[in-house]
Amino acid sequence: MISLVVAGKALWVVFIVTWYLLRRPFDRRAQRAKLTVDRRKGADTVRLAVSLIGLGIIPAFYVATGQPRFASYAPNPALLALGILAGIAALILFRLTHKALGQMWSVSLQLKQDHKLITTGIYQRLRHPMYSAFWLMALTQALLLPNYIAGLSGLAGFGFLFFLRIGAEERMMEEAFGEEYRQYRARTWRVLPFVY
Repeated sequence: MISLVVAGKALWVVFIVTWYLLRRPFDRRAQRAKLTVDRRKGADTVRLAVSLIGLGIIPAFYVATGQPRFASYAPNPALLALGILAGIAALILFRLTHKALGQMWSVSLQLKQDHKLITTGIYQRLRHPMYSAFWLMALTQALLLPNYIAGLSGLAGFGFLFFLRIGAEERMMEEAFGEEYRQYRARTWRVLPFVY
């Protein structure tokens, strides 16, 4: 019988590969788009790198090597089940955000030529559902990988990006869309309905 550790690692790989496959067509399209605002250089590049380390490199190293062993703990089937549910929810939300954004999607703080403010679909109630999906994926990682460092590195890495970027992103949107964005912000939640 497959161990819970191996199952958790395998599921994490499946979720990450699916995540990448969902994003790839949008990423290719985004690279061809003409930009009017590009704030990726400097601080945003550092934030993206830290997030990648926490959500990708550290857990991948753990999955491949089992290291750091001192930070491992006994797996729990209930946590594994919750991890599966969180992962499925993350992928669904991730797909919905990309579908709603279409050509307006960007991995960084960028605005496209003829950029439009998206307020339909999943964006009708949440201003940043992509971040919601990332929080769910970081939670998935924490639940599937029974290692304090590898499991929690996603929450730390993405948290670093989120808390240092969200204000800059909202300022950029307000500069670009003015009163339209202020009204949109007034009637929506940031990342978590009824909470934040």
